Amino acid sequence: MQFHSLCIAAFFVAVAPTGSVASDPVTTGEYVITQSWSQETAFQRPYYVHVPEHAGKNRLPVFIFLHGNGGHAREAMRGFSRHRKTIASQYITVFPQGYRESWNIVAERSKADDCEFIEAIVEKLAKADNVDPKNFTIMGSSNGSALVNQLMIESDLSHVRNYISAVSPLNVMQYDGKDFKAKGDDNNYTVAATPVKGKRLMNISGLKDDLVPYMGGPSRAIPGKDGKLTFVAAEESTFVWARHMGHEGKRITEPSRISGNLEVFSYLDGDVIHYKVQHEGHGAERGIPEQALLDFLKGNHADRKK
Repeated sequence: MQFHSLCIAAFFVAVAPTGSVASDPVTTGEYVITQSWSQETAFQRPYYVHVPEHAGKNRLPVFIFLHGNGGHAREAMRGFSRHRKTIASQYITVFPQGYRESWNIVAERSKADDCEFIEAIVEKLAKADNVDPKNFTIMGSSNGSALVNQLMIESDLSHVRNYISAVSPLNVMQYDGKDFKAKGDDNNYTVAATPVKGKRLMNISGLKDDLVPYMGGPSRAIPGKDGKLTFVAAEESTFVWARHMGHEGKRITEPSRISGNLEVFSYLDGDVIHYKVQHEGHGAERGIPEQALLDFLKGNHADRKK
């Protein structure tokens, strides 16, 4: 496996690796971002890239997947390649590794600036001449999904078109019922934030989830600042995002359509969409067919007006 290095200076300025120029194509391999924070100095943080075979000189979209708490990027890459074969054959897929197997949201083991870590990856990849710089998707699962939410709240990168949050809607630190909140250096979420508009979101939540309750409320296990972390209800969280992105109506209370085990709540012609997975818990992501993901990525929703 190839290994590439990218250094981040004190103000997180990316420096291209020796022997590389900005227009070089990205290739399958292991790369690193070098980052310093309270727990580490000049720490090399890996991310793993897979470029489809026979891609030729085409500029490909990029799909970044953020693992859950306790997860491993390499294992996530192997599992994703097995279960999402079409996406893996059409997209450059990227799997960053969270520090101490976590992403810094409220009270995790990682205290790193993970938003800047992901932004640095996006900015580097966007310069590659085999990447479509305006067609990035970031998907997260559980703790990785919480980072997706925070990126939506705070990042202003134009490269990212789609976000997918699996089994973690907004928590009450990120949205207090009135305002979205920036995390801040101390994770106290005291400053209101205004997310960039024009982004697309798919949320996936399991009705039987006993770790991140579908109807909202405190988790039985995920730590918060004082006690357990409290979540916004899944359907309400999606509505909050839809309203911010331009939806002017009320919250949808009945599914837009039903497909087997899935109830679909669609806003803005499918640009903001919630999948309620019946009979599934914290593994609800597994209940989503790959075609549903592809339809969202390519804007081919049944909900889209003709």
